[in-house]
Amino acid sequence: DDAASFAQARDDALAAGEQAVQNMNTLDHKKLEQGLDSWEQSTTGDLHRQLVDGRDDFARQIAEAKTVSTAKVLSGAVTELDERAGRAGVMVALRVTVTAPKGEPAVKESRLLGTLTRTSGGWKLSALGQAPVGSTGG
Repeated sequence: DDAASFAQARDDALAAGEQAVQNMNTLDHKKLEQGLDSWEQSTTGDLHRQLVDGRDDFARQIAEAKTVSTAKVLSGAVTELDERAGRAGVMVALRVTVTAPKGEPAVKESRLLGTLTRTSGGWKLSALGQAPVGSTGG
């Protein structure tokens, strides 16, 4: 049944997208290699190459800052799904808590737009950015 197949693909893309976006916003300076590996395992294409190419510089920055970032998915939705092309779009609302060695944790909520590409290892993030913040004019 095509409807059931589409619904399953949508659910799979959403679950993978939410997890990947959460992974990309979670990093502990004490578990740096594990966290950066998770980022790389969650991505493909240009985004993956950027992470691999910048890994050493990024690791050095996080190690010096000694920060811990943890993300929690608040909600998510599939914004587009093209099964034939193996592409999907997701919007994910997150709450990210960043804890530095000194001071109170900083909590920020954000909405991110991700593009997913289906790979042999499942859906992976190929692009990620901030969702535009709209306003309702009266």
